[in-house]
Amino acid sequence: MPQRDEDARPTRPRLTPLPEEQWDPRTRELLAVAPHDPGGGVPNIFTTLVRHPDLYERFLPFGGQLLGGGRLPGDVREVLILRTAWNTGSRYEWGRHLPLARAEGVTDADIDRIGEGPEAPGWTDLQRHLIRAADELHGRATMSDATWEGLAEHYGETELIEIAMLVGQYHMVAFFLNTTGVELEAGFDSTGFAEGRTGT
Repeated sequence: MPQRDEDARPTRPRLTPLPEEQWDPRTRELLAVAPHDPGGGVPNIFTTLVRHPDLYERFLPFGGQLLGGGRLPGDVREVLILRTAWNTGSRYEWGRHLPLARAEGVTDADIDRIGEGPEAPGWTDLQRHLIRAADELHGRATMSDATWEGLAEHYGETELIEIAMLVGQYHMVAFFLNTTGVELEAGFDSTGFAEGRTGT
């Protein structure tokens, strides 16, 4: 697997969230349909990406389909996203998806072993295949026959397509987050992310 170059990471945001006083009518309309945090705030990922409104407008429905309208069970989706966040070194992605994973029934024990990879004790066979899929897509841009066949024992073609697209989507999101230096909002936890990372 390729190693991450931590020295290339921005030490401060390269792009900051667009301040509300700079929101024009189109920006307000675009952000109105973004997922909001419990306090009503719009997450930094959206208020930063909306600096490119045309791209943002097309990105949100696709991401929303994978996140809220996909065929994969929620716990499967979140395990794949967390492993992708780990592989890409995206603290923001990790921190934002921890509560989503827990809400979908991903246990703290599973979260703790995300960083240990597919050979960590405690995974089910299916979870092991999912972690391998995320790792193989990350490092090779494909899945091995063994991983594909292992997943095909549990899922049909639509879910298999979605696994590849989901991991690809969250790679793209991580590239954006890491490159622009989007900061995790106060109140979101990145516990478990930094400790023991080896740079897959």
